[in-house]
Amino acid sequence: MRPPRSPPAADLEAPATEGHRARDGGFPIVGIGASAGGLEALEAFLAHVPERSGIGFVVVQHLDPTHKGVMVELLQRVSNMPVVQVKENVKVEPDRVYVIPPNKDLSILRGALHLMPPVAPRGMNLPIDGFFRSLANDQQERGIGVILSGMGSDGTLGLRSIKEKAGAGFVQAPASAKFDGMPSSAIEAGLADVVAPVEELPGRILAYLSHAPHLRQPAPAPPVEKGQSAIDKVIVLLRMHTGNDFSLYKRSTVYRRVERRMGLHQIDRISNYVRYLRENPREVELLFKELLIGVTSFFRDGPAWEHLAREVMPELLAQRRSGSVIRAWVPACSTGEEAYSLAIVFKEAMARLKNPKNLILQIFATDLDRDAIDKARQGLYPANIAADVSPERLRRHFVQEERGYRVSKDVREMVIFAPQNVIMDPPFTKLDLLSCRNLLIYLAPEMQRRLVPLFHYSLNPGGILFLGSAETVGAFSSHFAALDGKTRLYRRLDAAVAMPVDFPASFPGTQPEARGAPHAESPAGAKPSPSFQALADRVLLQRFSPAGVLVNERGDIIYISGRTGKYLEPAMGKANWNVFAMARDGLRVDLGNAFSRALREERAVTVRGARFESDDGAHAVDLTVQRLDEPRELRGTVLIVFTDAHPAPAEAKGKNRPLTARQGARLAELERELQRAREEVQTTREEMQTSQEELKSTNEELQSTNEELQSTNEELTTSKEEMQSLNEELQTVNHELQAKVDELSRANNDMKNLLNSTDIATLFLDGELHVRRFTTQTAKIIKLIPGDAGRPITDLVTELQYPALPDDAREVLRTLIYKETVVASRGGRWFTVRIMPYRTIENVIDGVVITFTDASATKALETAFREQASQLRQMAESLPTLVWGARPDGACDYLSRQWVEYTGVAEADQLGSGWLEQVHPDDRERVRDAWRAAVKAGVGLDTELRLRDRQGRYRWHKTRAVPIRNEQALVVKWYGTHTEVDDLKRAEEAAQRQAGARSAGEEPVA
Repeated sequence: MRPPRSPPAADLEAPATEGHRARDGGFPIVGIGASAGGLEALEAFLAHVPERSGIGFVVVQHLDPTHKGVMVELLQRVSNMPVVQVKENVKVEPDRVYVIPPNKDLSILRGALHLMPPVAPRGMNLPIDGFFRSLANDQQERGIGVILSGMGSDGTLGLRSIKEKAGAGFVQAPASAKFDGMPSSAIEAGLADVVAPVEELPGRILAYLSHAPHLRQPAPAPPVEKGQSAIDKVIVLLRMHTGNDFSLYKRSTVYRRVERRMGLHQIDRISNYVRYLRENPREVELLFKELLIGVTSFFRDGPAWEHLAREVMPELLAQRRSGSVIRAWVPACSTGEEAYSLAIVFKEAMARLKNPKNLILQIFATDLDRDAIDKARQGLYPANIAADVSPERLRRHFVQEERGYRVSKDVREMVIFAPQNVIMDPPFTKLDLLSCRNLLIYLAPEMQRRLVPLFHYSLNPGGILFLGSAETVGAFSSHFAALDGKTRLYRRLDAAVAMPVDFPASFPGTQPEARGAPHAESPAGAKPSPSFQALADRVLLQRFSPAGVLVNERGDIIYISGRTGKYLEPAMGKANWNVFAMARDGLRVDLGNAFSRALREERAVTVRGARFESDDGAHAVDLTVQRLDEPRELRGTVLIVFTDAHPAPAEAKGKNRPLTARQGARLAELERELQRAREEVQTTREEMQTSQEELKSTNEELQSTNEELQSTNEELTTSKEEMQSLNEELQTVNHELQAKVDELSRANNDMKNLLNSTDIATLFLDGELHVRRFTTQTAKIIKLIPGDAGRPITDLVTELQYPALPDDAREVLRTLIYKETVVASRGGRWFTVRIMPYRTIENVIDGVVITFTDASATKALETAFREQASQLRQMAESLPTLVWGARPDGACDYLSRQWVEYTGVAEADQLGSGWLEQVHPDDRERVRDAWRAAVKAGVGLDTELRLRDRQGRYRWHKTRAVPIRNEQALVVKWYGTHTEVDDLKRAEEAAQRQAGARSAGEEPVA
């Protein structure tokens, strides 16, 4: 089943206004971000929005802060809606377009727009990210982000926030954008719900809104039983295709994400969406990505990170000895920003230590999303992280590249990334710090109650738990102490009673399917298991009403019900919660016997009329001790119930009767026998007491041995669990190392192909001038085989006539200045040898790189040019005229031998504009101006001038110069000649004088 096609905007115009308004009067607000090339995109976008769409539009564009904006006038020409410039505290209304003014940042609060001056008008300002974030926080799922043409990555982080709040992201197709930087950044980050040409985006937004039920009502209505069944089917499909169980996620979260996907595909009924999921496995993957909610940023919730850096981390480091390893775990790390933030905080705390220690931080960062883990491993983030990371941190812990910022090598090596399901996979243990931020809020309360004890088990005593701003440890406050109520930092406590831990192996996600039924009821549908208190209260209320205690098989008290102070009191000395230690005198023996019988016979044992002394006199009590097998959660515990008993009435005293002598003697004899019996009983009692003490001593020894065996068994169990966690960590490290090996292998292959494809022989030498690596072409110049790696360059045979190669390489290592020279080979070929320092990414010099470029053709061409120039020079010197040459700018750079001999001035003194000094002063300025005009216009020069010879005489010369042009018609050279015409010039002057004389009637002069 394919989703219906997006209807055109015109078809949606009529019902749009009412359809897109929520029942509480709210309406969607679309934030539009654009930069370079954005005007054309905005015009095309608004031209396709109907006049009554029921949507408010806010345009945020990068504008020059020093110029008055004309954006409103330009957009009003193409839009059917009113277009206005934002003013302070203006309320957004539907069917209107609001444009940000120049030199302002924009935010929204309760539907009103607010203007703020930018932090750095001429710096890196990110107004689109800022507005999108405020739009997400203010409008929640009604916020929609649109990214149009622009350079850079502004808008990507803001679109993350919109997606986190169940909003939607629409992005212009990069192929249709004038500048594709901003659209490509949003698409590569996986934040684009729809990618389309700008003309189609309005129709796609309107279609999405018309099929998004969660935007038409104040809050998502709880699904009816049929809808609940459909949601269960969605969860089953997710588990079948991805192996991950979302049944313990909050149902409201799952429902909203499903509704959003339905709106994007224009599907009205959830049953139809289930069918669409079954027919389109790709949509299952997209829904899986949607549910992961991979929204994070560097140092999110700044005050909490500041408290961790200034207060918690220094205390944690001070408790460690030099050489210790500090272990941290960041579950649900997404693309790694939080893990790297933790590494940066650790490095900064280490730098502030007064007594430096050699401490190592090992961070395990895990996430369910393998694509997010791959991005985190790269450590490359867009340039707009500058909004979250200070310039000082950017300088110290990041390396700026063309695509953004990459975390430095030392920070990257502190973090190990691996895919992991925190719900199903074994946890990391022996941790000093656990940062799980903004994960618990998306899980059901039952799963939260399971994960917090798991975190307690994973942390070392005194370890730190770092939660999100909206998360707490809940009912486990006795196991964690809050360090600061606002920052959600907790310290692990050693509780008096061990907290039960459900390890991941017993979680519902790992249990077999219920009898194989594919549509069996999800475990999330079951009610959460009651607590110990609720179960104990239920049993006491069903079977007994008096006071009682719930203990384990050793007699340690787990829970107390009713008033037991009459029967139990705290023992002196160290606090002891054992019921036998707390029982009052007179009850211990009866209680111990009944307890042993109840465990041995596995039935309820009752002791009636047990007498004991308390502060207010003697009492009698009925004791009932029973080992519990039901319910399952209380199996193995023992219930002790105390019921007050009334003493039997004293027997009536016999009447006093006088005794006869015989009766008196008999009575005396009986009394003596009674006394002897009492003495025998006393002796037997003492003997039994001695035997009992011996047996008690033996029992204590056996009990001690049993406790030691139990302790050993517990240690073995703990060791087994630790080995399981250690095995998981080793698998994680192995996975990380395998990924690095694959990455290095790919990089090595890329480098080899790149070097071979350039056809430039390249030789890499280490700091000792030993061969490290070479390309295939190098073996044709220097006799190299693969086994020569590690040999010194001086031991190798080369075809080059370049004995100074090792010395030049050492000079480059010493001065760090590259050296380039052209050398010949024995085969008659020429090579350009370029020696450069080899710099690592840490800017450390670790050898040299030598490239050999074939310069034979260049050398042959140079020789040909040189020979041609020599021939031309010889030809010029053979001519009877004076020949000169000039550069394209008119500066003289050549004078023929005849010129130098004629003027008697050295050639060097006449180059440039020095030749004009030989021109007659009356002609000099005229000739200079004419020559400048010719050079500027690129036309030939034809003039006459008087040139001084070596005897100091000025003689007339005919001067001609022509430009020499290349294939592009550009002047590359000037050549000129000076031909002496002095005799001709004087003859012409004489002829003119004679003609003048004849006209005046004078005798011509011969």
